[in-house]
Amino acid sequence: MAAAGGPEATAGGPEGASGAASSPSSASSPAPVSVQREPVYNWQATKRSLRERFAFLFANELLSDVRFVVGKGGPRAGGGGGGGGGPGPGQQRIPAHRFVLAAGSAVFDAMFNGGMATTSAEIELPDVEPAAFLALLRFLYSDEVQIGPETVMTTLYTAKKYAVPALEAHCVEFLTKHLRADNAFMLLTQARLFDEPQLASLCLDTIDKSTMDAISAEGFTDIDIDTLCAVLERDTLSIRESRLFGAVVRWAEAECQRQQLPVTSVNKQKVLGKALSLIRFPLMTIEEFAAGPAQSGILSDREVVNLFLHFTVNPKPRVDYIDRPRCCLRGKECCINRFQQVESRWGYSGTSDRIRFTVNRRISIVGFGLYGSIHGPTDYQVNIQIIEYEKNQTLGQNDTGFSCDGTANTFRVMFKEPIEILPTVCYTACATLKGPDSHYGTKGLKKVIHESPTSSKTCFFFFSSPGNNNGTSIEDGQIPEIIFYT
Repeated sequence: MAAAGGPEATAGGPEGASGAASSPSSASSPAPVSVQREPVYNWQATKRSLRERFAFLFANELLSDVRFVVGKGGPRAGGGGGGGGGPGPGQQRIPAHRFVLAAGSAVFDAMFNGGMATTSAEIELPDVEPAAFLALLRFLYSDEVQIGPETVMTTLYTAKKYAVPALEAHCVEFLTKHLRADNAFMLLTQARLFDEPQLASLCLDTIDKSTMDAISAEGFTDIDIDTLCAVLERDTLSIRESRLFGAVVRWAEAECQRQQLPVTSVNKQKVLGKALSLIRFPLMTIEEFAAGPAQSGILSDREVVNLFLHFTVNPKPRVDYIDRPRCCLRGKECCINRFQQVESRWGYSGTSDRIRFTVNRRISIVGFGLYGSIHGPTDYQVNIQIIEYEKNQTLGQNDTGFSCDGTANTFRVMFKEPIEILPTVCYTACATLKGPDSHYGTKGLKKVIHESPTSSKTCFFFFSSPGNNNGTSIEDGQIPEIIFYT
């Protein structure tokens, strides 16, 4: 029996090989694949199923009746078509079987059997990566899916090009499983490029939930202007507008460099174009606006003056910017108080006051109400946190301060961005105060219900926090109020 021939060529082109402009390039060379050359006598007897027999023919010269020269490379040795020379640099010659390809792809069927069917024994595909084409063939021959982080985008491109929706679905599923805040913008760009609405929607959901992490990732500054505008138009971003503006400025600086323009205020305004009008400057505080946009040079003097007037006078002048709140900042602010009575005194020695809680529906917490001094007007330093209890993961915090007037009222301390709270998950609210003795709450409730005429009931369930919590419990202590949006 003649032995199968050794590899004449492998699937892998040189690193950095790229396809046509519309095709994404693979980050690394694919794994080598042997191409069988010599026939193997009675090979059929060793293959017990149709799938095994077709899998054996994958990348095999045996019975093949067409070859593909895949990849974009330099001039081929020997020149010309029809298999006269070897593949050029960056290319790979891959054997295939017309019947198998036509049975699995309408595009291949038209290529081989349609009214303008090709009769060439060798077909060049300069816009397809060798690794991606081999992944497509492997799937058509054996239903086997072989994709990875480096090849998934090129495989998705190839699956769409040759109308193989089942492989396309596997690629989208792979991307969905690996979707994170730090790659959401990169995948969103690709999803829009390849017209994958399901993947695009999942990317946008991830950006909504973890906006700060998403815009801090490197991929954010690489997106195109249309993707930037699509994101800025969303009401569901969970980030303060001042931070969003800072990220947009970073994008504009990167875009100036891509267009080989000097990074000036005028050019940043130019490349932003319609995106600038989607920043919701009226949602900023006057301090945020003064510290950032007002000094950026991106807005005109007239726009700066009008926005300052919008912040400070009534009736407010008209401004050409959206003032509709985003995400959890939309709608009416809600607040619950877990205590029925206020007493004094509560001391501080550097330990956090903590209380655990769960809620029955998805909300976003934006801050706490805290008790202040029993000794008259005083300033406190405070660190506030929300921690996911089981994972011991800090979801948000703020080092800040607040002033109190000596009354038994509560005083608002806010997070920098809204913090998403999911139903039935246990969280810990923490506040570490530095300052004199304060008031504290008593007759605490284990369950507090907030009813709104426009939304469902929001039920908070409180539990004492184990460990050193400065004495705060369900019954008494600090952190009387939680401020949130539904």
